[in-house]
Amino acid sequence: MLRRGSRRWLIAVPCLAATMLAACGNPSVTPSQAKQSVKLVDSTPAAAGPIDQATWFMAKEPPTLDLDNDAAGVNSDLVMANVCERLLQLQPDLTIKPGLAEKYEWTSPNTLVFTVRSGVSFHSGATLTADDVVWSLQRHAADGGNESDEFEGVTSIAKTGDNQVTITLKAADAVFLQTMAGDAGVVLERKVAEPQGKAYGTPNGTDACSGPFALQSWKSGQEVVLTKFDKYWDTSHVAKAGKVTFRWADDDALVNSLVTGAADGAYLENISSATRLATGGTTTVSQGRDTRVWSLMVTERGALSDVRLRKALSLALDRDGVARAALAGFGAPAKEPVGPGAWGYEADAFRAAYDKLAGAPATPSEQDIAEAKRLVAEVPTKQPIIVASDTTPARNVIANALVDAAKKIGLEASIAQIPTQQYGDYYSSKEVRQKADLFTDDYYISKNDPIGFYKNGASTSTVQWLLKDPQYDDLVQQARAALDDNQRAKLAIDLSNRWADAMPWISVVQSPSTVVLGNKVTGVPASGCYRYYPWAADLGAKGA
Repeated sequence: MLRRGSRRWLIAVPCLAATMLAACGNPSVTPSQAKQSVKLVDSTPAAAGPIDQATWFMAKEPPTLDLDNDAAGVNSDLVMANVCERLLQLQPDLTIKPGLAEKYEWTSPNTLVFTVRSGVSFHSGATLTADDVVWSLQRHAADGGNESDEFEGVTSIAKTGDNQVTITLKAADAVFLQTMAGDAGVVLERKVAEPQGKAYGTPNGTDACSGPFALQSWKSGQEVVLTKFDKYWDTSHVAKAGKVTFRWADDDALVNSLVTGAADGAYLENISSATRLATGGTTTVSQGRDTRVWSLMVTERGALSDVRLRKALSLALDRDGVARAALAGFGAPAKEPVGPGAWGYEADAFRAAYDKLAGAPATPSEQDIAEAKRLVAEVPTKQPIIVASDTTPARNVIANALVDAAKKIGLEASIAQIPTQQYGDYYSSKEVRQKADLFTDDYYISKNDPIGFYKNGASTSTVQWLLKDPQYDDLVQQARAALDDNQRAKLAIDLSNRWADAMPWISVVQSPSTVVLGNKVTGVPASGCYRYYPWAADLGAKGA
């Protein structure tokens, strides 16, 4: 499922300054000095041994632990990735391997057959069956479910053997296979989940899963506790921690808990906090590839209906300045709206294509500004531009950067402040979108495939409102049907170039996955796989 930040990632940057010359709470350390101590890796160093327990912090309490609930988001995934398993498993290097399905096969261009792994025990002690898989996938596909959009091309889900489940689609769809490593591929024990009804996923419910940890308790407003599942089927990936306790706090309290050792680790939503945590001596910070990118989404209001104006603003936008101001230098300028964490195959080809993309400089040169002014001059009628923001500093930084870019090239722009709780309405309400020409938000996708994002450039998309190209639509269908990775990569690159040429969004900065660990623990992945991979099973003691 495509995840939009407005509902799930409300960033607070309590010590944000426009220039970010000093670290938050540590003025002797500059962001550039802190950045030098951060490694870009798929995983932190492997653990040397087990630990009795660990305390993990996050920004917010999960609204639900039922991943089919529309309220589920990154904090729900953060916990339940260790409890529930999927048919396929996303890895720290963002490749995919068999999970609860020991193998899969396309027996025809639109028929996908999974062989269900034998010998898997649910936390109840019952054995995983093909019937559980069928019921789970049908639950995900039901109208109103969080993952129902992933099943729009599915015509049937059926048990076709004792350990076999067959999915028939309207057409071949390589993107659908990727979803089986995300929440759409989660397998639940029907006899445990179904009788709970609406209690499932609440503090009054129990889990119905098979992962390396079981849900022990959820005390609303306080903590979620997971305990090691001793009968976990994958003996090579048994949890190293006996218990993991999840707690939540605002940004300052989270940082203080990490610094003082009250917390053993956290995946940061506000990555600017890494400035304070990377050099203090009591914590280490690592970053990994992710799909998350901040962009300026252009609405159909009209002031930017001419693509030349969108391209001019993109040329004049100081992305490096935004990365420093909004993300303390721990992010990076972005040329496209999906990060390198989507490059789960043919990565060299995607990197080469990305490097060739033009029109989105990290820091505008004099030539960039001159070209932007030329594009503006070509447009006969120009209206004042309104960019929406809210009270969150990251969005304000990007909005101000857009206003500054407009001013440099002779355009008039202003900011409309929108309450945070109403910000998501820009996606759902055409009436609301008439109030602004752009709004800024962050997106990530649950797939390691660029097609998982670029399919949203289709004419039927509900998240972009300008790109209506029948050729693009046709390419999306071709790309989804391309089961060969090399062929699909070529089509994905074609789509990315067409997106860049139409520019329905103006991409701004990438936000890498960022993990902080105390000095006693190690082992967890640094990449964005943590939303779907049982990362806490890797958490253990550091060596001597």
